[in-house]
Amino acid sequence: MKAAKFSKYIVTLALILVFSLSSAQVGDTSKPGSKFRLARLKYSGGGDWYNDPTEEGLMMEYLKKNTTIDVDAGKFYTVDVASDDIFDYPFVIMTGHGNIDLSDAEVLRLRKYCQSGGFLYADDDYGMDEAFRREIKKVFPSTEMKELPFDNPIYKSHFNFPNGLPKIHEHDGKPPQGFGIYYNGRLCMYYTYETNITDGWADTEEHHDPPEKREEAYKMGTNIIVYALSH
Repeated sequence: MKAAKFSKYIVTLALILVFSLSSAQVGDTSKPGSKFRLARLKYSGGGDWYNDPTEEGLMMEYLKKNTTIDVDAGKFYTVDVASDDIFDYPFVIMTGHGNIDLSDAEVLRLRKYCQSGGFLYADDDYGMDEAFRREIKKVFPSTEMKELPFDNPIYKSHFNFPNGLPKIHEHDGKPPQGFGIYYNGRLCMYYTYETNITDGWADTEEHHDPPEKREEAYKMGTNIIVYALSH
């Protein structure tokens, strides 16, 4: 029941977004749950899924100022991968520095979430890569993550990134990469590696990123969110 309700919610949010972007008006905010929230995904295994809790709230504030998406209050919203509450959010973020361990039930729930219209954005916070690749393979056992080409619509959905992802943090000095998984022709999972977009959203006291790097991170975050809500 909750998954079916979630699918209708996704359609409603997408229509609100399309209307807003085309007419520069904000959608109807009178209905409970109609405002967009970024939610951090809780998971087991020991990885610090909770790190840098200022990130989502500040990204939501940027969305309010630079798009017409009907955004809720800029706070740190969380949802457990083990809970059906995940279906209350059209967009969830997974990040961290360490291990991830999804139970069989959580694997099935995350798969159902993505296949029902939800969007999972995973951002390696330096140290999550091995565990994430292992666990996402359980979620999508017959589908390989593929690197998205620079002309993919996600790199020009709101701001233009002709050379793909910006490099926010050094990590191992490798070029940043963005990987995706499609289900029935829809990108339902996007993974950023060797860049750490979400850390660029954090309060300046967290990482002391220069303003131009933070702006790049916010702009790319906007692209990801706009793309997810409009496709």
